[in-house]
This record gives sequence, structure tokens and C-alpha cells, in this order.
Amino acid sequence: MTATQVHTLQVFIVEDESMLALLLEDMIIGLGYQVAGFASRLAEAMSKTAELDFDIAVLDVNLDGEVSYPVAQQLQRRGIPFIFATGYGRVGVPQQFDGVPVLDKPFRQRDLQGAFDEALALGDPP
Repeated sequence: MTATQVHTLQVFIVEDESMLALLLEDMIIGLGYQVAGFASRLAEAMSKTAELDFDIAVLDVNLDGEVSYPVAQQLQRRGIPFIFATGYGRVGVPQQFDGVPVLDKPFRQRDLQGAFDEALALGDPP
């Protein structure tokens, strides 16, 4: 990458509701970022988390009756920041993920940007 090239943030979306995934994609593109991939089920998300190249992930907590916490744990092990997007709020997220930003559904584009900024700052050294 040359000094004139700028890295565009690559976002992995894990969301089981297709309309919400598309809305999230529009928000991400509107922020000037790119979508690296999608997953709508836990097994698919686990597989793609290991295969895809991305900078940050947005995880729906409830994936068709299964929780996305194993994906979150895998991301933590790999040192990839992520945010949770859920209708349950912070109370729906286990204590082990206390430092992870949580977006309450429904959210706005500026809320998404704020959560991205927070998650990415957590990975920066002091």
C-alpha cells in the first residue's frame, strides 16, 4: 500500500434477518466502508470468521435461536474488534463481553459509526 492509498474498513455482518442485513449494508456503505461478507447462521458465521479478511464485525446476538457468543469468542482470540447489535440491549450480553459496544436495535447510522469508533479504539494501544 502506498502513502496515497487509504485502507477502507472491511466489515463482516452477522445478522439472521435479511432485511436488517441489507439495511446494515447500506449504512456501512454510507459511512464509506465496505462489507467483507455476510452470515445469517451460527455455523456459517463461525466458518466465515476463520476464512474472511475483515477489520471489524457486527454481530446480531440471536441468530435464529442460537446466540452469536462463540463467534465473539473466536473474534476475541483473533484480536478482531466487534460490536453487538441486539433488541435486548446490554442486559442480553454476558458479563464476559462487558467492554464490547452494544447497539440497541433499531439504531441509526451515526450510532453505528459511534460503535465502530468505540470498538476500534478499544484495540488501539494507549
